[in-house]
Amino acid sequence: MVRERELETPGGRIAWIEAGAGWPVVLLHAFPLHSSMWLPQLARVPDGWRFIAPDFPGFGRSAGFLDGGRRGLDAYAAAVGGLMDALEIDAAVIAGLSMGGYVAFALHRALSARFSGLVLADTRAQADTPAGRDGRVRMRELLARSGPAAVADEMLPRLLSSGADAALVAQVRDTIAGADPAGIDAAILAMMDRPDSTADLPHISCGTLVLVGKEDAITSVADADAMQRAIPRATLTVVPHAGHLSNLEQPDTFSRALADFLIARA
Repeated sequence: MVRERELETPGGRIAWIEAGAGWPVVLLHAFPLHSSMWLPQLARVPDGWRFIAPDFPGFGRSAGFLDGGRRGLDAYAAAVGGLMDALEIDAAVIAGLSMGGYVAFALHRALSARFSGLVLADTRAQADTPAGRDGRVRMRELLARSGPAAVADEMLPRLLSSGADAALVAQVRDTIAGADPAGIDAAILAMMDRPDSTADLPHISCGTLVLVGKEDAITSVADADAMQRAIPRATLTVVPHAGHLSNLEQPDTFSRALADFLIARA
């Protein structure tokens, strides 16, 4: 059963959903979605594990920044670390998809000792290229001009494969269209300003699973392969018939790979 939780703090409200009981796994969502994208995985929690999926500040039911003066992805990482503190979680498997992976890198730089494992799904270590930054500038302009629904229309062809179910396409579009414009804009800026994490990869000492949709048009199989090769204790799983949101498009395959990784660590 999925449980909704939230916590009021001096810096704002942090909300999350969770399921299961036991060793913790923290699931970090993609841009510009929220924790509900992890519902297929929360419906398949392996025995002995507890899945916790927070909303980043400005997304879903979370509001404000628990940033302690931090900016960008470090602010999101601080919110995740603050939630772990509040839940008295010393260490967890941290799993991030897309922007969630960028936040996982920021969290690892700050709190590497609190990682019992790492899952990097449909993400990359490199910073934005100049062309990528230009694209984010254009997205900010589109957001200001036409709102989140226009951002949804712009992003959807790259988030899901051409064979994605029509109901899933509509679900993702509705989630993005209902997002807070200020939250979207803050996240765009955070991703634009993120550092290159490539040099950090050889220093990730925990067991790591790299996952990628075979048809991911945003972060490619080549990106995932490069991360797997650079991280000392990493394995790679390519999810067939899936685009960037591989956990939503092929939930059974994604969840099975995640469960196999967790059970191997138990």
